[in-house]
Amino acid sequence: MLELAAGFICLTALLTYVNYRFIGLPPTIGVMVTALMFSLLLQGLSFLGYPGLEDRVQQLIGQIDFGDLLMNWMLSFLLFAGALHVNLADLRSYRWPIGLLATFGVLIATTVIGALAYWIFALFGWHVSPLYCLLFGALISPTDPIAVLGVLRTANASKPLKTTIVGESLFNDGTAVVVFTVLLGIAQLGETPTVGETALLFVHEAVGGVLFGGLIGYAVYLMIKSIEQYQIEVMLTLALVIGGSAMASELHVSGPIAMVVAGLIIGNLGRNLAMNDMTRRYMDGFWELLDDMLNALLFALIGMELLLLPFSWQHLIAASLLAVAILLSRFVTVAPAILLLRRWRKVPHGTIRILTWGGLRGGVSVALALALPTGPERDLLLSITYIVVLLSILLQGLTIGKLVHAVTRSPQAKEPAEH
Repeated sequence: MLELAAGFICLTALLTYVNYRFIGLPPTIGVMVTALMFSLLLQGLSFLGYPGLEDRVQQLIGQIDFGDLLMNWMLSFLLFAGALHVNLADLRSYRWPIGLLATFGVLIATTVIGALAYWIFALFGWHVSPLYCLLFGALISPTDPIAVLGVLRTANASKPLKTTIVGESLFNDGTAVVVFTVLLGIAQLGETPTVGETALLFVHEAVGGVLFGGLIGYAVYLMIKSIEQYQIEVMLTLALVIGGSAMASELHVSGPIAMVVAGLIIGNLGRNLAMNDMTRRYMDGFWELLDDMLNALLFALIGMELLLLPFSWQHLIAASLLAVAILLSRFVTVAPAILLLRRWRKVPHGTIRILTWGGLRGGVSVALALALPTGPERDLLLSITYIVVLLSILLQGLTIGKLVHAVTRSPQAKEPAEH
């Protein structure tokens, strides 16, 4: 295990350096691109008769349980770190679009993507059951703004846009995991529960996650408030994430949602009422560094997964069609929420376009695909999911900044309403 961790951390550090020194792409996207290039280089060497290095790296990557690593460990840290820097007052101001997109938006996207996926799979002669198509809709519906937030900052995106994208992503990850868990349970049991049973399971996971996150977040806030020792205070937040995630799993409530709620409490109540300037500085520095390092590891791993998954031209074409279908479903969920919001408040020009294009898919989708039961449907959905995630990060992630610039500089940008 130590050799595995050491090898992968060293490889990620090297890829990060290469991107920063020679390529200059946004950090997370750049790490993934360099990892992809490295994977293709290894495959090229293997094709030329030098398979040793590719086999060694495949062995290294194959020992990593991506799904368990992300869903049970990395995601909790990433969501807590993200929530820690979200202003609760801003979140309240845009609670309606965030709430609609993170709840009904996920449910609508799951249904629309599932229906379109069933049709696209049938075009290629692949028999995928409607339930597995819905599972694909659930696992691909959560947005992952990690790769795009840096671009939005440099592009001077408005506060409503940044707050909505961040807020939605923090909560829709948890919602999508709950929906996926419910559907996966149905697939594994082979029985269809009643609407009441499904709703009860959803409420237990989601509402339980909110309540549990609020409880442990407030408890740690009180502990931080009672002392002035930044080392202990930072350690308490670290214990909150590690211990809280493990306890959430035992209680069968949503760990991701719990970590978001706990992060919001520590980042707002804790920051404003319980921390001195030194603690705030060290707390921010610790979690920003941990967030950056985990993101680099995550996107490097996504790039290296290319060595392990089987692909064909049919997979690439089907995934490209599904990427378009996912953008369509994103528009279908975003447009009604923003148009409804316009009845009560001003909405910056281009909001629908930017939110639609800014809905990147990322590591959570790949991790959920890896959690599918072993079988031909899993192999197909995993390959398709991986290609969709790559297309989303590369195409949308590298162009969202240009879209924001174009929209904010257009003559209509001074008008309050969406067109």
